[in-house]
Amino acid sequence: MPRLKEKVAIVTGASSGIGRATALLFAAEGAKVVVGARRKDELDALVAEIASAGGEAVALAGDVRSKDYAQALVALAVERYGRLDVAFNNAGILGEGGDSTGVSAEGWNEALAINLTGAFFGAQQQIAQMLKDGGGSVIFTSTFVGYTLAFPGTAAYAASKSGLIGLTQALAAEYGPQGVRVNAVLPGAIDTPMFRERSPDAASQATLAGMHALKRVGAPEEIARSVLYLASDDASFVSGTAHLVDGGLSITRS
Repeated sequence: MPRLKEKVAIVTGASSGIGRATALLFAAEGAKVVVGARRKDELDALVAEIASAGGEAVALAGDVRSKDYAQALVALAVERYGRLDVAFNNAGILGEGGDSTGVSAEGWNEALAINLTGAFFGAQQQIAQMLKDGGGSVIFTSTFVGYTLAFPGTAAYAASKSGLIGLTQALAAEYGPQGVRVNAVLPGAIDTPMFRERSPDAASQATLAGMHALKRVGAPEEIARSVLYLASDDASFVSGTAHLVDGGLSITRS
């Protein structure tokens, strides 16, 4: 039986990479999916692909930094499908890098606004609806950076993504008694547009691959399968976790 049969899910950052792969998998597993991102054309193409495979999805483009957008995604889920069971707050950016003493206020604020504050706005609206619907599962995309391994020149990214782990734990403790599970997935290096933006040449990609115990980077679909687990009833006793899906990078640190 499909693991998300009759469930309703929101996926942000769904226009590419991990978000896109997860939306496709959720739909294949029976969920009705509301997909969000900034790029409308990519979202429309995703909805069409889901529909062509026999799934059901609807798109709403917008900026996760807006609390109104977070509210609109939940409202669309309820209007179209009647409830909300799962939310994958995946939208994120690498943000301004380089020597941390030179990071601009604008670069710092942008990373926190998209990676952390936007996820919080999303969770606020999602959990409020899940409480009405009898519970649910909220998942954030964090990272191994700043959790098991530090990289120079990633202060804004690491701080914002590490903040998601604290947010995960706080929300899990607060809403667990009411049936809402909250977890974070922590990918290693994954072959996404963001990965290729940070590591555009073969040599840097090979270096990152070699840091993992599995000696390769991951695929978005591999992260999607872990997100599916956390979203499904298979993880019914899992909440408050920082779930590493990093190809063994955290045990090699080399």
